[in-house]
Amino acid sequence: MNLLLFLFVIGVSFITVRIGAIAFQLTGLPWPLATFQALSCFTGTGFTTRESELVTSNPQRRKIASVLIILGHAGFVTLIATFANSLRTDLATIYKIPFVNSIVPVHLVPWINLAIIILGVYIIYRVVINSKLAVELTNILRAHIIKNEIIKTVSFEELVIATGGYGVSRIEVCKDSPILNKNLKEIDFSRINILVLAVERGGEITPNPPLDTVVVLGDSLVCFGKLGDIRKNICAEGDK
Repeated sequence: MNLLLFLFVIGVSFITVRIGAIAFQLTGLPWPLATFQALSCFTGTGFTTRESELVTSNPQRRKIASVLIILGHAGFVTLIATFANSLRTDLATIYKIPFVNSIVPVHLVPWINLAIIILGVYIIYRVVINSKLAVELTNILRAHIIKNEIIKTVSFEELVIATGGYGVSRIEVCKDSPILNKNLKEIDFSRINILVLAVERGGEITPNPPLDTVVVLGDSLVCFGKLGDIRKNICAEGDK
């Protein structure tokens, strides 16, 4: 029973990390970074990377990270307990087949359980991480999260992180944006230390856009500056 519980918890842990990665991606993080940060939060390791500023600087991502950290701690306590019980020699009676009990020495039971655990973890990893089933599972979970508005999607991508919270962001102008239907000269990004590198509209990119460029709904701006200021002044939907 403990062996099955251990494998079940492992499977749930993999799925939880995948859900966390999807949630991070929906807030605008690239998929590789989203998966790494989800795994970092769940395991409590590797979260001191510079890219973690993308999580800690965003309220919605902080909530996702908090849930993953709490679930991760609870999961590891369960894993340790069930793993230890699975290797106890007095659990030989877990094999209810009389023929097996008669030919398998009691001292080999922990090693058999360990082999089953290793095989089970490998199979779960292959199924959940590297298979078509994993892709289908990810798509289903993403659609469910979006449909139920569990996570509010944000149309921006932060490309580079530098010291002091500065970096390059690609962010889509939303309907409530304070710069909507204004030209770049009127907006005057220079007063808030934001540099507009390019404007993307309808699949076409205009680098170093002229000051008379009018920002319309659906435009994506590639900017350099403080990431929090970029979100706040172009589209702050993700922080609501």
